[in-house]
Amino acid sequence: MSAAVRPYVWLLKKEYRELVASRAWWVMLLAMGPLVGVTFISAVRTYAEASGLNGTSTGVGEAFSPLIGVWAPTFSACEVAAVFLLPFVGIRLVSGDRQSGALKIELQHPMSAFTRVGAKALVLLGGWIVASTAPAAAVLLWKSYGGSIYPPELAAVAFGHLLNAGLTIALAAAAAALTEHPSTAAILTLSVTVGTWIVNFIAAVQGGVWERVAGYTPPAMIAGFQHGLIRLDVVLIALTLVLAGLALAAVWLRLGVAVRRRVHESIALGALTAAVVFSCAFATPSWDTSESRINSFPEADEVALARIRAPLRIEAHLAPEDPRRADLEHRAIAKLRRVLPKVQVQYVSATSIGLFEQNAPHYGEIWYELGGRREMSRVTTAEGVLETIYALAGVKPPLESEDAIFRGHPLAVPPKGAAAVFYGIWPALVVAGAVLVGRLGR
Repeated sequence: MSAAVRPYVWLLKKEYRELVASRAWWVMLLAMGPLVGVTFISAVRTYAEASGLNGTSTGVGEAFSPLIGVWAPTFSACEVAAVFLLPFVGIRLVSGDRQSGALKIELQHPMSAFTRVGAKALVLLGGWIVASTAPAAAVLLWKSYGGSIYPPELAAVAFGHLLNAGLTIALAAAAAALTEHPSTAAILTLSVTVGTWIVNFIAAVQGGVWERVAGYTPPAMIAGFQHGLIRLDVVLIALTLVLAGLALAAVWLRLGVAVRRRVHESIALGALTAAVVFSCAFATPSWDTSESRINSFPEADEVALARIRAPLRIEAHLAPEDPRRADLEHRAIAKLRRVLPKVQVQYVSATSIGLFEQNAPHYGEIWYELGGRREMSRVTTAEGVLETIYALAGVKPPLESEDAIFRGHPLAVPPKGAAAVFYGIWPALVVAGAVLVGRLGR
């Protein structure tokens, strides 16, 4: 091993020892099993009943996709752990050195602050991957039941939660570096998390710019990945925020640098991050990894839409809280943006709920403008939207192929053995591991 690499290896080993000695990490490991168990067992039981288990008819679940029926609810346990458990592990690892005085000794080594923070983040990410073996066990159980697994969509879900964990680690590191005490860092981290929830709530009520901003919050990001959708803008913005959080932590862990200089560097970092995030928001490529193509129109329709060169403008007179607007956005507009990135969509309403606008002259109307022609419709389904666009463009609607229809993977099997794995074997293994590590550390 070269002399240049040896200090970094030593640092990684040191951070690893800190992690396995942390009670917070073992608590997170212990909780992951039951969390995944609750969501997985409930999801499999619901999936089985919808597929005809203990019912009078079979085939009810023909249109069921394991992505929506099993993986999304199962991996939601990871989202809960990332919000309420992982921050404490990260804060403990970053604040521990400052509380014990070890940070002052580390600063004497000729390593950059970002390298130190990066080592902590890398070890924390490794710890999260270890905790993620709980949902991996759920995947193995599902396979043992005879369930269908489509690797691309499962990989998208796992990648989304890994990215969310990276955001949490960066936030925890920044909070721990900015504050003097771990409890203050925990409050700051929770405040930021609650702030993202508030943004989502305001977006649901107000729409507009808030809706655009809310699309990049962790809850919205996770929702996209859990539907098998990978958006380049979301990935780039998430990675930018991760690097920015770690860089901010590195700035404030340089205890020997004047506070005024660190403040100036933080402001410059914030401005640079905002510029990069703004630029990344214009990245339009996306990939639908779901087997059922839940985020896309049928391939024949996408080919037909791609031939339309004229700009398309849609004006929908629907309030933000009107269920028809949600149907229009999720079932049609979101899919349309993937095929026609330059489509212009404008929502018009006088109120946020639309309850007292029902009798307004134009409320509920959806106007389409293409190539100088306009047409109005009130249909919010994907089929209705496509029909109107084809009529304006003078394009013959393509015939839907029977082979392109997703038939689903019904599975009427109860979650046998899952309770024993997640409520018994998993906690026993975690406790045994904690005891073994504790004895070896003495």
